[in-house]
Amino acid sequence: MNATPSGSELRWSAFRDRARSSLFVVPLLFVVAGALLALLMLYLDSSAGDLPERFTATVDSSRAVLTVVAGATLAFAGVAFSVSLLLVSAASSQYSPRVVHGMFRDPASKRAMGIVMGTFTYCLVVLRAVRGEGGAGGEAVVPSLSTVTALVLGIVAILATVAFISHSAHGLDVSQVLARVTEEALEAVRDHATSGYTDDRTVEVDDHGAVVVFEKHGWVQQLDHRSLLDALPAGSRFVVDTAPGRYAVPGTPVGRISPEPSDVDAVSRRLRSAVSLGPTRTLLQDPTYGVRQLADVALRALSPGVNDPTTAQDALFHQAAVLRQLLAAAPPGVTVRDGDRVLHLAHVPTRAELVNLAFDEVRIAATGQPTVLIYLLEIIDQLVHALTEEATADARAALRRQAGLVLAQADLGSLLEADRERVRDAYRDRFAAASD
Repeated sequence: MNATPSGSELRWSAFRDRARSSLFVVPLLFVVAGALLALLMLYLDSSAGDLPERFTATVDSSRAVLTVVAGATLAFAGVAFSVSLLLVSAASSQYSPRVVHGMFRDPASKRAMGIVMGTFTYCLVVLRAVRGEGGAGGEAVVPSLSTVTALVLGIVAILATVAFISHSAHGLDVSQVLARVTEEALEAVRDHATSGYTDDRTVEVDDHGAVVVFEKHGWVQQLDHRSLLDALPAGSRFVVDTAPGRYAVPGTPVGRISPEPSDVDAVSRRLRSAVSLGPTRTLLQDPTYGVRQLADVALRALSPGVNDPTTAQDALFHQAAVLRQLLAAAPPGVTVRDGDRVLHLAHVPTRAELVNLAFDEVRIAATGQPTVLIYLLEIIDQLVHALTEEATADARAALRRQAGLVLAQADLGSLLEADRERVRDAYRDRFAAASD
C-alpha cells in the first residue's frame, strides 16, 4: 500500500490551520520581537560612545517620546481591532457567516496588528530603563538610540494602521472575498491527496460487527487513516460511517468493525481517537467546503433581504473554477488496504453529488431570476466543455442533467413568457444538440 498521511502530519496540518486562523499568534511574535529589540537597543546604548547632538535626548524628552508613542500605538491597536470586528460583522451579514473564517487568515491584517503591539511593547521596555539622577545606581540613564528607534517605530505603526484600514476596506469588495475563498478551496483540492486508495466499493461488511459511536460532539475535521488502520486487529474491516465536513453527535456511529474484536472497548477508543473533531468546519480534508461557501454567498445574494443577483452571478463563476478542479481530479478512492486490514470510506462524494451541491440550492433560489438561470446554463456549458476526458463522462452527464433542471425551474417561477423563452433559447443554444 502506498503511504497515507501519518498521524503526526495530520496533527501538524491541523496546528498550522489553527495558527493561520488565529489573531493571537502573529501579534504575539511581534510582541516578543519588540521586547527583544528593546533589550538589544538598550545594550547598544550602554556600549555606545558620544553620539551626535541630533541623536541625544534628556530624561524628560525620552520619557515624553516613549509615553506618547506607547499611548498612540495602544490607541491604534484599539482602532485596528474595532475595524476587524466591524469587517467580520459586515461580511457575515452581507455574504455568509462561513466566509468569516477565512478573513481571520489574512496575513496583512495580522502583521499590521503585530507592528502596533510590538511597538507598544518596545516602548514599555525602554521606558522602564529610563532613569534620572538620584535613582537606583545614582547616575541618569538616557537611552538616546532606543528613543530614536521608538520614534521611527511609532511612524511605522501609524503607516501600518493606515495601510491596514485601506487593505480591510478593499477586502470587503465582493470580488476580493470570492477570490480569497476560491483560492483557499483550490489549494485544498490540490492538497487532498488520495494515494494508496482504490475505488473498490464492494467491501463486504458483517452486519453483526461492532458499532463504534461518537462520545463527543463537533465537526469532523480530519480522519487519520493510518491510525485507523493501525487500530484494527488482523483480518478486520472498518467501514467509516462519517466524513470530514459532517457533524458528530454523541451516540451516532463512527463506523462498524467486523468481525467484532475480543477487546472491542480498547479498539473503539483507538478508532475514536483517530477522528479529529473541532468547533468549526475546515478545508483540511474537506475541499467541498469551498463549494459550500461559494454556494452560500450566492444564496445570500439571492435572498429577498439582499436581492443582489449580480453578486450571485459573480459567486457562480468562482464556483465554476473550484468545481472544475474537483471534477477534473481523479475520483477519490473509498478503500484503503494494509495487508488483510481494510478501511472503507462510506461517504466519499461522487461527481454527481458535487454538481448537485454546487447548483441545486442556487437553482431553486433563482427561480424568479431569469438572468441568473441563464448564467447558470452558461457556467454549466463551460464546465461541460472544460471536462473533455473520457474519465469525466459521469461529471458531464450530471452537468447536463443539472442544465435540464434549470430549464424546468424557469417554468415554475412567476415569469413572463418572454423571460421563459429567454431561458429556453439559452438552453437550446448550448444543450439542444447534445439532447438530440
